[in-house]
Amino acid sequence: MSFFRRRTFPEDIDTDDELNDAVDPELRLRTVRTAASTIAESIRTEQRVERRKTMRKKGSLFFRKGTEKRRAGTTDSTGAGAGSGAAPIPGIRRNIYVNYTLPLDEVDHNGDPVVRYVRNKVRTSKYTIVTFVPKNLYEQFRRAANLYFLALVIVQVFPIFGAPSPQTSALPLLFILGVTAIKDAIEDYRRAILDEEVNNSAVTKLGNWRNVNQPKDPRSWFERLLGLNPPGKVTRGVRKLREREAGEGMEIVLSKGGEERSSVSTLPVNDSNSDMSFYGAGRKLDDIQSVDSHSYPPTEIKPPVPSWGGGSGSLNAYQQSIHGRSSIGVVDYSKRVSGLARWERTLWKKLEVGDIVLLRENEQVPADIIVLSTSDPDDMCYLETKNLDGETNLKPRKSVKATSSITSEEDVERVSFVLDSEPPHANLYVYNGILRYKDAVSGQDKQESVTINELLLRGCTLRNTTWVIGLVVFTGADSKIMMNGGETPSKRSKIEIETNFNVVVNFVMLILMCVVSGILSGYMDAKSNTSAKEYEQGADPTSSFVLNGIITFVSCLIAFQNIVPVSLYISIEIVKTIQAFFISQDVDMYYQPFDAACAPKTWNISDDLGQIEYIFSDKTGTLTQNVMEFQKCSVNGIAYGEGVTEAQRGAAKREGRTDALDPEEQEVQLHMLKQRMLDKMAQTFKNRYAQPDHLTLISPKLADDLADRNSAQRQHLIDFFRALAICHSVLSDRPDADRQPYHLEYKAESPDEAALVAAARDVGFPFVQRAKDSVNIEVMGQPERYIPLQLLEFNSTRKRMSVIVRNPQGQIILYCKGADSVIYERLAADHDPELKAATARDMEAFANGGLRTLCIAYRYLTEQEYMDWVHKYEAATNSINDRDEEIDKANELVEHSLQILGATALEDKLQEGVPEAIETLHKAGIKLWILTGDKVQTAIEIGFSCNLLKSDMEIMILSADSHEAARLQIEGGLNKIASILGPPSMNQKQRGFIPGAQAAFAVVIDGDTLRHALNPDLKQLFLTLSTQCETVVCCRVSPAQKAMVVNLVKVGRNAMTLSIGDGANDVAMIQEANIGCGLLGHEGSQAAMSADYAFGQFRFLTKLLLVHGRWSYQRVADMHANFFYKNVIWTFAMFWFMIFNSFDATYLYQYTFILLYNLVFTSLPVIALGAFDQDINAKAALAFPQLYIRGIRGLEYTRLKFWLYMLDGLYQSAVVFFIPYLVWTLDIAVSWNGKTIESLADFGTTVSVAAIIAANTYVGINTHYWTVITWVIVVGSSVVMLVWIAIYSAFDSIDFNDEVVILFGEVTFWASVLLSVVIALGPRFVVKFFTSTYRPLDKDIVREMWVLGDLKDRLGIKHRRERKKESEISQHEEDYSTPPIPRTPITDGSPRPSAPLIAGESPRHSPRPDRLEEGAYDHRGSPTPSVRAKISTSPSLQRLSYYSVSGIPAPSPLPEPNRYHAYTRDSGTTTAYQTEPPMSAVSHNSVTYTPSSPTHSAPPSATLQVPGARSPRSITPATPAEQYEMRVRTPTDQQWTGYSPHPQEPVHTPMATEDSYATAYDGYDAGELTPGHHQQEESWRSSTYSYSGPHAI
Repeated sequence: MSFFRRRTFPEDIDTDDELNDAVDPELRLRTVRTAASTIAESIRTEQRVERRKTMRKKGSLFFRKGTEKRRAGTTDSTGAGAGSGAAPIPGIRRNIYVNYTLPLDEVDHNGDPVVRYVRNKVRTSKYTIVTFVPKNLYEQFRRAANLYFLALVIVQVFPIFGAPSPQTSALPLLFILGVTAIKDAIEDYRRAILDEEVNNSAVTKLGNWRNVNQPKDPRSWFERLLGLNPPGKVTRGVRKLREREAGEGMEIVLSKGGEERSSVSTLPVNDSNSDMSFYGAGRKLDDIQSVDSHSYPPTEIKPPVPSWGGGSGSLNAYQQSIHGRSSIGVVDYSKRVSGLARWERTLWKKLEVGDIVLLRENEQVPADIIVLSTSDPDDMCYLETKNLDGETNLKPRKSVKATSSITSEEDVERVSFVLDSEPPHANLYVYNGILRYKDAVSGQDKQESVTINELLLRGCTLRNTTWVIGLVVFTGADSKIMMNGGETPSKRSKIEIETNFNVVVNFVMLILMCVVSGILSGYMDAKSNTSAKEYEQGADPTSSFVLNGIITFVSCLIAFQNIVPVSLYISIEIVKTIQAFFISQDVDMYYQPFDAACAPKTWNISDDLGQIEYIFSDKTGTLTQNVMEFQKCSVNGIAYGEGVTEAQRGAAKREGRTDALDPEEQEVQLHMLKQRMLDKMAQTFKNRYAQPDHLTLISPKLADDLADRNSAQRQHLIDFFRALAICHSVLSDRPDADRQPYHLEYKAESPDEAALVAAARDVGFPFVQRAKDSVNIEVMGQPERYIPLQLLEFNSTRKRMSVIVRNPQGQIILYCKGADSVIYERLAADHDPELKAATARDMEAFANGGLRTLCIAYRYLTEQEYMDWVHKYEAATNSINDRDEEIDKANELVEHSLQILGATALEDKLQEGVPEAIETLHKAGIKLWILTGDKVQTAIEIGFSCNLLKSDMEIMILSADSHEAARLQIEGGLNKIASILGPPSMNQKQRGFIPGAQAAFAVVIDGDTLRHALNPDLKQLFLTLSTQCETVVCCRVSPAQKAMVVNLVKVGRNAMTLSIGDGANDVAMIQEANIGCGLLGHEGSQAAMSADYAFGQFRFLTKLLLVHGRWSYQRVADMHANFFYKNVIWTFAMFWFMIFNSFDATYLYQYTFILLYNLVFTSLPVIALGAFDQDINAKAALAFPQLYIRGIRGLEYTRLKFWLYMLDGLYQSAVVFFIPYLVWTLDIAVSWNGKTIESLADFGTTVSVAAIIAANTYVGINTHYWTVITWVIVVGSSVVMLVWIAIYSAFDSIDFNDEVVILFGEVTFWASVLLSVVIALGPRFVVKFFTSTYRPLDKDIVREMWVLGDLKDRLGIKHRRERKKESEISQHEEDYSTPPIPRTPITDGSPRPSAPLIAGESPRHSPRPDRLEEGAYDHRGSPTPSVRAKISTSPSLQRLSYYSVSGIPAPSPLPEPNRYHAYTRDSGTTTAYQTEPPMSAVSHNSVTYTPSSPTHSAPPSATLQVPGARSPRSITPATPAEQYEMRVRTPTDQQWTGYSPHPQEPVHTPMATEDSYATAYDGYDAGELTPGHHQQEESWRSSTYSYSGPHAI
């Protein structure tokens, strides 16, 4: 039965069944698996959407009317249109006037425009100098505790409440407010520095020219009052810029293509009139400094960027071969102008709406600008948008036709027009405006539409265009990049938010204590005839017992204030600062190419790093290097290329194949093959343009076939690579034509095209030069010239591009390249079916290997056919209505009857270690989503390359053009998942997915469909669908949509999220997520500056989360609980004393103890716990990433844990108070000097000493990682307290004279303290022993393996005793010829664990290996399995795992086996280490516990396992295999037999009854046993870590 039922409407039913075939008859969404089928399905889906749009547009009037009526109803009811059309943009359209008189209704009484626009100055920082104090205080007082502390400080000012020192009580609050404010100021200052760099970047605008869109005096009333910045004055920043850039007097020359006319600015730079000297006058455009092409914000380039020129293949040659067009449109040459306008240099922040700017090649665009004119004769310019959307391919933009003839300042003065622009909005891909002007010749009113194709967006970079003149449309906060950014948020960690609840609980507890004390104090005071009448005369503050009770209530608030610890926040700030320092100093996260370590920018959320459930990642520049490599090709059905992709390596690793070579060996082998190929080609022909270092298509067979003149394949190869050299829109350039005349560089709209042309060049088919009437190439050293006739451009709908050329023989040829499904639809009817099938097989293999494929085809055209087609094509291009559709129809008339030449396969190179990092994160239970602005097919290919998408996944592609279609597909996806997995579960304890535990699903969705899916009535369905999938890939999404997706999961699922990106387009999602990570890269520093953590490579994320994040979460969680505990034990002991002093708020402790308790005596142990504690080592955390899942599920900091610590503190407070009290009531002790121990100071000091020692020892019990620092702090804090007693009692005081003499010399004091501490901590110690022994967590087991087992050996870490005996070990290695263990870093940022962990070997050395064989080696006193098995015989005592048996993640497989390391053994004997097989990967088969003898059965419940020593023989278990929490896959027979350190040695092969490894050594074969040795004893002594059952650490 389907999970959802859909409402159907007759007018929605499509007559074409193909349009609905994404959903099967059971309303389940169809899925695909392999990369090739996924890409093909995505193309078919997009084609269906396009056809659906066309049918809607051309549908019958009846259907269309019905649909429109229903949609109108939907729009009225939901507030959002369900149609595919774009929603109306909110806001008022703006009119921008150029040399045009403003209408009267748009000016005020002063003649200034009514509409004011925002400045171009931007601010991403949270604070300003004015707002810092109030805004920061507001954020800090959002903490409930700070408000409480402030109220207490105010109360203590009044002496009636008996506060001993009201001045000092304010110091802790002032300290925490000050430290936090300084930290926030430093973080925000860094953002402000970036803002300043951006705002002060240089730009060229038209000066001494009136911008009518701005008021004559734009100053504010405040500036006018003070006379600041009068109009026309050059500000100091602009003056400094001009002075810095001032140089020789030169001229700015603007020329278009081959035109003769030019614009010359002749005003000298050093004109004495400072108000009239506009910078740039008298300088060439080439001398204007451009901005850095690889950074954001833009920075100055000292050497001028060389202009295009020098060589036959240059852009200048291409441009000069074309005659310029005559000037038409808005320029009125009959208009007389002043000629005063000059180009001047100014700052970005000085730009205003309506300004005319001049951009030069490689400069960044300072605002959203309409292109008026360009240097290109075809009025084109090229834009690199990687700062905006992460894509490095060049996007073509064109100038408005009416203004394309503008080439000088005078031309700007001669124009007059109005731009009717839409309001600012965040959509990066849409813009609609209308340019209205009066024709200079006819005088008629005309208009021209302006679209996104004429708009340059702020933050992009101008490429391949000498200059552009533009009109500023949107500035500052109105620009699209800023509207996609959002405000910088104030982030708070999850534990900090939860702390508010704990503070409220403690506050309620405090109020109850104070109320009880106040009521009982009033009651006692109301009693008459008590001893207080005689002994406490004048003690009451008033005569009213009601008022006395109220005063007691407030006094108790002051006395018990430590139950809500202000020191907690101080300590947390200190701890998180230390944690941030450790993160920044981690050498494993240091990236040498950028000389950059991990930089924490937000310090107060480090614990959130240990709870991340979802990671949202950008694609380009984050997962990939954005470097394309031509890896393989198929020509005439024969595949070429020897490279191995990341996807192939990942597949081999998942499948456990051992035939795959080591990557280093592959590199060596490929280098040899490459050299052989180059040698062969050099012998065959001369290729002057070859760049061997860039050759990536490595195939000696290809060189052999090109060299074989008798082979038919040779001509096929020539035709194939000739097509690659011709069918493109690439421009060639010779950067240094004089010194390197044959060095060609290609400038392309996409890196794919550049890679294809470069590969053809390096194989011997270089594209040399493009001109107006020729395309020059070389074919194996012979020049050829082709005449270009037509270029049919690529777009996302066509999925192909074609060129029509005339070859040197005069024939007309059409070359076409595109997606395989698109090309195959257009093949000739009589095409060779075998060639089609062979090429399709090769392309499918390429795609499944993670490569990006294109199919290459051709056909010949007759002269008549071409002429007939040209007429139709020109008619289509000139059509007014449905122009794009008419062009597509014309293209279809010629792109048919094609013949296949072959196929190409490109690899989008991933960053180092990305697949391994993603696999590790998945094992940790973290889901990774890709949010990219790239195409669907590109994102799918990358998903498979980095092993995010796998062939065993059910992949669902969502692509809809309407609201109802999106609903149908989402419901179909939910039905599909429900039919396999059942209904979704939202159980908090089941968070964190388990790889491979159940059927895996993935969703691929495009931006248009996502827009519908994020509508209020669909987003919950989409959230339910997507969160049940292992991964989601969102394509063609805008920055704002990225942030909306992150918010959807963060809020809708209440999940901890992390976003990572490297471009300005990622800033919005980085700020939206709980944790934002920015990569330092070539796309600039915008993402890194806006992020909470910035580092160099994606792979460092594993160390940041699984090690530092997990540690921080564990530390802060334990620190919080211990802090509340230590304040409860201290405060409630004082409360128990209230019972015996009539509840009059008398202090039990000497006041200095109250002041120093949280400041000195107990603060450092918990700070050390929070800063330095490690429950497991970093390498162990990376080896077992599944341990991270406790953080995802929030199991380390729960309310139950809080209440247990509170109750423990309550119990211990009673112990440390009543035991000394009972001792005091037995008899009054007398000190050695004769003084009795009976004063309040004596008793209070005894209680305080017991409480402080108990609190510090309690923290020590909860500490996992004892170092010298920990010992000194934990023990030293208590010692300091005792020393303080000695010091303070030496001074004269009212209540503390000679305390050290009285107390320290009496056994009663020491016995009371010792007894109190033991009884107080005893239950905690027993519970900790029981849980770690009988109910251990996985981390407890890993820690025991680390301490008592051989985990250190497996991770390649030397033991302390081994380090002391290093010289002896070195001698041992020399004797046995053991090579050193490699220590090269692996790709996830951690040092590479030693290979013996995989191979089953132990790298530890013993001075006498023969002792291992005899069983005489005792591994640190580890108990035998038989002894351990006897510990637990009752199932009720066994651990109940917090994981389900079927849902536990498998342990992390560690790196590949080390083939070079093996232990040497004597002849005739076998060590326990040599018979272990390699551990290949992770599986979900259960681990079998194999008892060492039939009398010892497996424990009823066992937990974590790691591959251990292997028995030379196998014993069938007497009991069924137990289910363990963490399991490993059974190695294949090939792996067992393939591993042999010495070929002559016997190899152990597993029996068929074994499921997996037995972690205990099972004993020796009968022939190996030495007489007199007990087999069981030998068994456990020969293993390093043999058992995982119940035991204590």
